[in-house]
Amino acid sequence: MSTRRSLYLPRRQVVRGILAATAFGLTSRLVGCSASSESVSEGGDGGDKPLVVGFIYVGSKDDFGYNQAHAEGAAAIAKLPGVKIVEQANVPETTEVQEAMRNMIEQDGATVLFPTSFGYFDPHITKIAAEFPEVQFFHFGALYQEGKTPKNVGSFFGDVDEGQYVAGRVAAQTSKKGKLGFVAAKPITPVLRNLNSFVLGARSVKPDIKVQVIFTGDWSLPVKEAEATNSLADQGVDVISMHVDSPKVVIETAEKRGIYSSGFHAVQSSLAPKGYLTGTAWDFPSVYTQYVEQIKAGKKLMDGGIAHLIRGGLKEKFVKLAPYGPAVSDAIEKDADATQAKLIDSSLYIYKGEIKDNAGKAVIPAGKNLKITDAALDKMDWLAAGALGKVGG
Repeated sequence: MSTRRSLYLPRRQVVRGILAATAFGLTSRLVGCSASSESVSEGGDGGDKPLVVGFIYVGSKDDFGYNQAHAEGAAAIAKLPGVKIVEQANVPETTEVQEAMRNMIEQDGATVLFPTSFGYFDPHITKIAAEFPEVQFFHFGALYQEGKTPKNVGSFFGDVDEGQYVAGRVAAQTSKKGKLGFVAAKPITPVLRNLNSFVLGARSVKPDIKVQVIFTGDWSLPVKEAEATNSLADQGVDVISMHVDSPKVVIETAEKRGIYSSGFHAVQSSLAPKGYLTGTAWDFPSVYTQYVEQIKAGKKLMDGGIAHLIRGGLKEKFVKLAPYGPAVSDAIEKDADATQAKLIDSSLYIYKGEIKDNAGKAVIPAGKNLKITDAALDKMDWLAAGALGKVGG
């Protein structure tokens, strides 16, 4: 949807006119005064000047994936007293996002922005941040660089390795054929970490299990995602996981084929009432609430009150495991819970050497254990042993 000012200004003026005319009759919460891709929500008991927080999404807020996970976080902080949120969905990673940010700042009074898509960061967020040095921008992607990125930009990221390791154990124990599948967008480090931790988890309970990998080439290609899922099912795979923007197509296709699925980004259990096992989901209600509480306490990125780069996993409540589906036995559920506990208390390492890639090369030497925050993992360019596929292929 276009974000040109000619479309925004009349709508926002109409909303303000309605508010002015009915000020004495409104409750403290306003929802749905806009087109489907834009919305305004306000928490109660916030006084005359609420904290206005803007959210921008590259896709639909109900995609059962990446964008929905962020939107769930926005909905959580909209319930906080003294907080008003404004949202816009379906904004591409182009100069349109710059205009969307300007509109939220200039017309809605936003002083905090969460432009959620990875590709919004450079040059879009950095450019607008330089224009509005008193506005705080928070981007999901761990791309902040000291001395280069504007001081009013914060970066945060969730490490999914732990969640995917547990999901891999659940998948391997549920599988009857010993064949797992993985539909992935691109062979880049965040995707490879997701995939490899799933493989390592699966092989920690069944050392000989195989995970067939198909890369679609981009984040949102529903036709290719359906084709990949059907291809994996045809090859005898009986559990499928994924890393694409919206897992909806993969999970629905797996359910139609009568095979199990393990989700990502959000909770997709409603899409596959029989075959959904669990999945790694972002805990953005927790993350965004933490940020808003700091901001309301007067802390800022600009003076170092809020850290410019924050990362977390299960312990920090950046990620969580989706509820287990009916196909997960009590024994498997008990194992998964115990594994989570060990990961949270750091008594279990996912990346414990020796680990070999799928060409037989040792990528983590024997005797070396890497925490999920280790910088070496941010350069991952390999597929773990047991993954059937090729990086770049």
